[in-house]
Amino acid sequence: MAKKSFQEEFELYLKASFPILHVETLENGRIMRGIRKIASDWRRKVTVWSRHSGLRDKDGELITERSLKGALDELLSHVSEMENHIIVLEDVEGLLDDTEISSRLRRFAELLELPEEEGGVSDAMMVLLSPVVRIPREIEPYVTLISEDILGVEEIKRQVVQFLGENGMDPPAEALLETLANALCGLSEIEIKNTLALALTEGGDIDLSDLPMIRAQKQQMIKKSGILEMISTNESMADIGGLENLKAWLMDKAKVFEDEARARKYGVEIPKGVLIAGMPGCGKSLTAKAAAKAFNLPLMRMDMGRLMGKYVGESEGNMRRALALTEASSPCILWIDELEKAFSGVQAGGGGSEITTRLFGNFLTWMQEKTSPAFVVATANNISNLPPELLRKGRFDEIFYVDLPNPAERRKIFEVHIRKRRKADLPNIAIDRLVSETEGYCGADLEGVVRESVERAFVSGKDCLETEDILETIRDTHPIKETMKDAIERMAQEYETKKLRNASKKS
Repeated sequence: MAKKSFQEEFELYLKASFPILHVETLENGRIMRGIRKIASDWRRKVTVWSRHSGLRDKDGELITERSLKGALDELLSHVSEMENHIIVLEDVEGLLDDTEISSRLRRFAELLELPEEEGGVSDAMMVLLSPVVRIPREIEPYVTLISEDILGVEEIKRQVVQFLGENGMDPPAEALLETLANALCGLSEIEIKNTLALALTEGGDIDLSDLPMIRAQKQQMIKKSGILEMISTNESMADIGGLENLKAWLMDKAKVFEDEARARKYGVEIPKGVLIAGMPGCGKSLTAKAAAKAFNLPLMRMDMGRLMGKYVGESEGNMRRALALTEASSPCILWIDELEKAFSGVQAGGGGSEITTRLFGNFLTWMQEKTSPAFVVATANNISNLPPELLRKGRFDEIFYVDLPNPAERRKIFEVHIRKRRKADLPNIAIDRLVSETEGYCGADLEGVVRESVERAFVSGKDCLETEDILETIRDTHPIKETMKDAIERMAQEYETKKLRNASKKS
C-alpha cells in the first residue's frame, strides 16, 4: 500500500472527526498553505494562534493577544463558535508540558465526544505545529501524529523556475531542471531558496557545476539532524579478506545502482538491502563501508541510541525523520549497525518495549514499501532475539552469515594487513605457518596480531618483519573463540538452524 500524502492523511482524519492532529514541521508556512487549501475544499474556517501574533480569526483579525492558555480559554468559552473550524496552534514546543495547557486541550477533545445538547461541538479539529514531537501522557489518546511531505520533484522544479524568474533569468533546459530538482530533493523550501541564492552568488548562474555545492548542503542537513551520521569511506572490497559470496552479491547490486534508469526499464527491482549477521570482528562493518565505495554512494549511519527520546512520540518522530532524511539523500547507503540492539526488545514486555515495537513497525513498513534507491546494510552479531518478521523475505533482499574465517580467508586477511604495513616483507613471510596457528581467530584478531607484530619489530630495531615475529605474537594472543567460547558456539548453532546463506565460499 502506497504511503498517503499529507493532504490525503489530513482529509481522512478530518472526515473521521479526529480531535487533535500534531504535525512535526519546521515549515509552518508551507503546512499552513496546505491546511488553508484543505479548509477551503471542505468549507471549514481556520483560526490560528501563534506566539508572536496571538489568536486570530479566519480574516486575520485579532481575537486575543493573550498566552496560549488565554487563547484556549477564549476558544472554550465560545464553544458554539468552534463548529466547522480548524484551529491551528503554531510553535507549541515546550508549551504542552504545562498541565494548564494540556488539560484545556483534553477538554477540547472531550467536547467533540459530547452531543450538542450537552454542550458538545461537531466538525472541529485542532492542529498542533512544532519541530519536535513532545506529547504529554494525559493527552496522548487524543493526539494523532501526521507527517509533512518531502517536497516532490515537480514542486522543486516550480520553485527553481520561480526563483530564477524573480532574479530575471530564464528557466533552464528541462534536462538540467530535472537534474537540479533531483539533487535538491530532501531540502526544505527555505534551504532550497538559500542554496539557489548561494549558487547564483558564487557563479552568476545555476548549472551542473553547482551539484557539489548542493551535495554539501545536504550533508549540512544530515549533520544538523543529529540523528544520522555521514561516514567517510576509504575501504574497498580489496580490503576484505574472504567473504567472496557476499562481495560478489554486493557487486551485482552495485551494477543495478550504477545504471538505475536502465535497470528499472528492463524490469529489475531496485535492491532494498542486506542483513549481514555473524561473529564479532569478522568484517561486517568493514563490508558496509566497502559497499558504499563499490556503489559509489554516500554512507549514512543510523545510531539507534540517538533516536530514543524521553517524551511520548519523540522516538517515533526521530525514526520518521531519519527515514525521511534517508529518502531525501537517496541514492545512498544506510548502515544500521548492531541491529539486534535496536529491535531485540520488540517481543519483551514493558513500556520501553512498546516504544521499540513502534519504532520497529515504522522501520518494517518503510523497508517493505520503499521505492527510493536507498540501500540498507544492516549488521548484527546475534539475531536470535530479532523479531521473525524482520528476517523473512521481502524485508532484506538477502541475509548472509559471516563465520570465523576459514584457512583460505585467514591467508587473505594476513596478506591484506601485512601488505598494508610491510609490503616489501610479504614475500618472505611464511603465511601457511601463520594460517595453521590461527584456527578460531576472527578478522579483528588477525589484524591485531599483524599490527602488534609490526610494532614489536620496530621497537626491537629490526630492519624487517619476520615470520617468527608474528608467531610470537600469536602465542601471546587469546582469540575470540577462546574469550567468547560459549557465545560463539550458541551463535554458530543459531545460524546453522536458520539455514542462512554463508558469506564465504567453502574452503
